[in-house]
Amino acid sequence: MECTVSWAGEARFIASTGSGHEVRMEGGAGELGGKNQFPRPMEMILAGAGGCTAYDIVVLLRREGYAVEGCKIRLDAERAGSEPKVFTRIHYHYTVSGRDIEPDAVARAIALSAGKYSSAANMLCKTAQLVHDFEVVNAV
Repeated sequence: MECTVSWAGEARFIASTGSGHEVRMEGGAGELGGKNQFPRPMEMILAGAGGCTAYDIVVLLRREGYAVEGCKIRLDAERAGSEPKVFTRIHYHYTVSGRDIEPDAVARAIALSAGKYSSAANMLCKTAQLVHDFEVVNAV
């Protein structure tokens, strides 16, 4: 896996991924004068953690035969007060929707993602307490 990040002037940066995609990012309003036009790099890390576990949840539940129609994860993170401002706590709230999805199956999928499959979570847990909860919305 590879990624190249290039400065694009002021506080803007462009990440070019090994899979051929580009993501624009922006630093804060500090010395380089960010204008809040793109996500911050730490927001991208948080988004990546959400995407990593969302993928796991959908795959794991579908393997068990559940008709997953939606999976949304809201992540709320706290950071250290001084440099380096690493994540110190991340709360994951999962909303999984579909037909006849059993809460126990969602809990198992979350535990497997957090403990085994999510590479992002397994890195972030080195500095942050990871907290998970969920709700299941069954379609009628």
